[in-house]
Amino acid sequence: MKYQKVFLIGNPVAGGGALKKIKKADDILKNKGIPTEILLTNKQGDAERFARNIKDSFNNFSTLVVVAGGDGTYNEVVNGLAFSDVPMAILPMGTTSVLAKELKIPQNIEKAIEIALTGKTLKVHLGCIKNKEKQKLFILMAGVGFDGKAVFGVDPKKKKYLGKIAYILSGIKTLLEYNPSELIINNSEQKRAYSTVVCKAACYGGSFKITPDANLKEPYLYVFLSKTKSKIGLSLQILGIIFGIHLKMKNTEYFKTKSLKILGDAHIQIDGDYFGKTPVEINIIENALNLVVPFQT
Repeated sequence: MKYQKVFLIGNPVAGGGALKKIKKADDILKNKGIPTEILLTNKQGDAERFARNIKDSFNNFSTLVVVAGGDGTYNEVVNGLAFSDVPMAILPMGTTSVLAKELKIPQNIEKAIEIALTGKTLKVHLGCIKNKEKQKLFILMAGVGFDGKAVFGVDPKKKKYLGKIAYILSGIKTLLEYNPSELIINNSEQKRAYSTVVCKAACYGGSFKITPDANLKEPYLYVFLSKTKSKIGLSLQILGIIFGIHLKMKNTEYFKTKSLKILGDAHIQIDGDYFGKTPVEINIIENALNLVVPFQT
């Protein structure tokens, strides 16, 4: 047996009948004769705490952490499990599960469990974001400006009952009220923009690819800048993202880097959850996490 112990960290309110799916996953694992322990989250921070405890007590390749939830739950486990030998696999649930789309993990529980148990383990590179208050790792993206404010405006009650629609509603409200202050982006040279998305993965908001070259296996941050202040200009860029032509549009810029600083007064989201406000420093952290992926990835 490849793994001698599996910890199943699950968010029972992730949406889509998450608790039922978590219990089904537990049954599948136990029917395979694998010792499994379920750890259910009750509040924000639980998944990171569970993962950190596992890292401290079971830091070896024969222990597997399977995360059943959405991108916010994945992010917490990443922050708790990073820089350990313990591999992390995912079961797609939650509002969007962008990471599952990035890794091509199917929604089917049986197939996702099979990938978790038999897939290959990659050392992946993560982003690290830091402001005056805190520092966190991210596996997907950091959005500064428009989508940071959209996530900031999501009503937790609406998110619980409406899921992805709650983000869309907040995004529409943010667009209608769009009046951003300027951001200054410093890496090898100084750039100016009104919104930016800094990505470690290509998928964004589902299957859209705002930074199509981003790859968890590459030690770079891919950065998309929106340089328009107008509602109409931003609306057109959003349509451009949907149709995959945004990188050819005016008032945009796209580049890769290993680090950057963002100055200004703007909200930030990481992996779909609210982080705080600028100024921030963002860096690449190489070989930070053992991630289980399908063999064709």
